[in-house]
Amino acid sequence: MKSTTSFYSDLPVNDSSISKLIGDKTKFSNLPADWHILVADIRNSTAAVQNGNHNHVNLVATGCVIAILNLAEAHGIAVPFFFGGDGASFLIPEKIREQSLSVLEKHNRNTKKNFGFSLAIGSANVADIYNENIELKIARVNVNKTLNIPVILGNGLHFAENKIKTENSPKEITPDDTRLNLTGMECKWDRIKPPKKDQEVISLIIAGCGETDFSKVYSEIMGSIDKIFGSIRRRKPVSVRRLKIKAGLQRIKDEMKIKLGKWSFTQFVKSIMVANFGEFYLRNTTSGKNYLQKLVELSDNLTLDGRINTVITGTSDQRKRIIAYLDKLENLNLIKYGYHVSEESIMSCYVKDMSTDQHIHFIDGGNGGYTKAANQLKLKFQD
Repeated sequence: MKSTTSFYSDLPVNDSSISKLIGDKTKFSNLPADWHILVADIRNSTAAVQNGNHNHVNLVATGCVIAILNLAEAHGIAVPFFFGGDGASFLIPEKIREQSLSVLEKHNRNTKKNFGFSLAIGSANVADIYNENIELKIARVNVNKTLNIPVILGNGLHFAENKIKTENSPKEITPDDTRLNLTGMECKWDRIKPPKKDQEVISLIIAGCGETDFSKVYSEIMGSIDKIFGSIRRRKPVSVRRLKIKAGLQRIKDEMKIKLGKWSFTQFVKSIMVANFGEFYLRNTTSGKNYLQKLVELSDNLTLDGRINTVITGTSDQRKRIIAYLDKLENLNLIKYGYHVSEESIMSCYVKDMSTDQHIHFIDGGNGGYTKAANQLKLKFQD
């Protein structure tokens, strides 16, 4: 039987617009039956955000992604991931399932020790999702010349996520000797103001309802977002001139606790030096300026995991237009949505090589943007 470990890297990357791609089901493929959905979700993230710990929540979620990407890379495997602000989900082959659960559990233990909250961790077999007659299809699409992202159709990921999060007696995970590797984690950026003074940041999550034709409705929604806010590039909340390194001692300590699980004086001094000299390097050298430009291109503010999750910037008038449009769809029982408005966005980074395209930057709305939008959406589904 042919190995399926290279499934995602072999998946063709589409060049069409995202709205057009989502509307064309023929561009999507089923996952291999021996792959798994991997979930890491911060428990009681809403309470943590309300208590002012949104930066810790975002750091921990970023750590989940980096832990799995580093593990997958060590095995030469490409895996799709879906960042959610207070957690992440992945699609992974059987080959790295046990090790993935192990490194996430180590990350969970560090999180409990240093920040006082924990992760719900688990996996679900793709074959079991299909046996439940739940749709789960995937495609890849170019967002720009340097960034491509996975696109999911169907409720498969969220079905697995809800099952794992609500398990009364979750299976205990005993870590093996696989190293938790958070190399490349960088979170030194200050809160980022929108590119223009009259703009705000909107964290938006949209979910199809019941028997909704997700492909058709999501295609129309993405087209409307394009029409109201402009292209993905134009609505990104990150711009070069608004980027500023923040060398606060608490920020550096928090990043160290996530990466190392403990205090390290040597690492602390190194981080202080990087933060203090980094701004000069980035603003005054050719390679630094190139990195900042690439950073904006490689900032990930759109997650399509069976829902539409996006952090965008625009004016209050643009927000009112998209909310009025979404209200119409919600009144037709086609979708439900949640959103949060803030004055800035926050960014955490995975940097393998500054001189190439080997870095990606995770965007969330300020003050717990995705978490607050998700909580609003959850309340609507409970009505």
